[in-house]
Amino acid sequence: MSAVAQEGVPRIASPLALRAVTLRNPIVVSPMCQYSAVNGGAVDGVAGEWHRVHLGRFAMGGAGLVFVEATAVTEQGRITPGDLGLWDDRQIPGLRAIATMLAEFGAVPGIQLGHAGRKAASQRPWQGHGPLGAADIARGEPPWPVVSARPLPVAEGWPTPRELDRDDLAALVEAWRAAALRALDAGFAVAELHCAHGYLLHQFLSPLSNRRTDGYGGDFEGRCRFPLEVAAAVRAAWPADRPLFVRISATDWVEGGWTLEDSVAFSRALAGIGIDVIDCSSGGMVGVSATAAAVPRHPGFQVPFAETIRREAGVATMAVGLILDGPQAEAILRDGRADLVAVGREALADPNWPLRARQQLTGAGDFAGWPEQAGWWLSRRARTLDHKTD
Repeated sequence: MSAVAQEGVPRIASPLALRAVTLRNPIVVSPMCQYSAVNGGAVDGVAGEWHRVHLGRFAMGGAGLVFVEATAVTEQGRITPGDLGLWDDRQIPGLRAIATMLAEFGAVPGIQLGHAGRKAASQRPWQGHGPLGAADIARGEPPWPVVSARPLPVAEGWPTPRELDRDDLAALVEAWRAAALRALDAGFAVAELHCAHGYLLHQFLSPLSNRRTDGYGGDFEGRCRFPLEVAAAVRAAWPADRPLFVRISATDWVEGGWTLEDSVAFSRALAGIGIDVIDCSSGGMVGVSATAAAVPRHPGFQVPFAETIRREAGVATMAVGLILDGPQAEAILRDGRADLVAVGREALADPNWPLRARQQLTGAGDFAGWPEQAGWWLSRRARTLDHKTD
């Protein structure tokens, strides 16, 4: 990884090289589930017009890397009905259209590959965020069987997952590898493995959910074994000139759970098999939502995780979580606390966040990077507000 310095240009607006892929800047739009891949076709999980419009505005808004939401590697691995998938070749064309569009507007297209494990078969957040039930069946969205490291439900009232055996694990490693190859076929330049927020790979890592007694549980090495097998298989399938990220929950925020020290050791192992960037989130193991644990939230509350892992594991990191404006993002990069910064909800509120963040540092009259079709109008507006004549 290397930054391409430009005199007088903020770090948040400077190019960043990852293997053979160069981002126009180190601002990333995080994967955000849309629960909207419902098309009534022969296969579920197909991207549609909602996804094109939703993601396209981030590319036009100046982000260097735009991630497509968590995309299931098996049908059983969906979090909710309407999740995107890459378990079937018929899901490739819709995602190819998105990857092509993102690249045309200057953003590097990325995709996150995951499996929900015991948190699968749940309702969309605005429909209750609980396990699928009678109302969902009436809508034509019945539940499906869930799986995990151990037969421990995610919360009271949730289904008990089936424990995955070794044949299941081998099949899932292959499912991740196959999904990565489909993502490559679709034109994505960056892939990320979802190892966070209480989903399947995190369920193997955390001692709160993985109480196996075989080689895939027990001590730290056993609990890391399956996630590392997945990472190694995807890295082998993913081209050597394209970067691979892993999103982790740096801590469970719960006594007896996964810790930052665990994350440092796990990140060293990931770096050893060729993972390029550790995406440092947290939480999600306790309860259903990623915010169920008592988390001390404040601006940049997860940045120390990225800083510690970057320093102690010797791997590039991405900071995420309540990064609110340009000066804050610039300071994170300038001070060497992370190599990239990611925004999610802030980008939803303002898809032009990367461009506005630059303006906060260089002046409201700086329209560098804006699409010509918008920058021309906005520069004229700025002159008008300054009471200048055309």
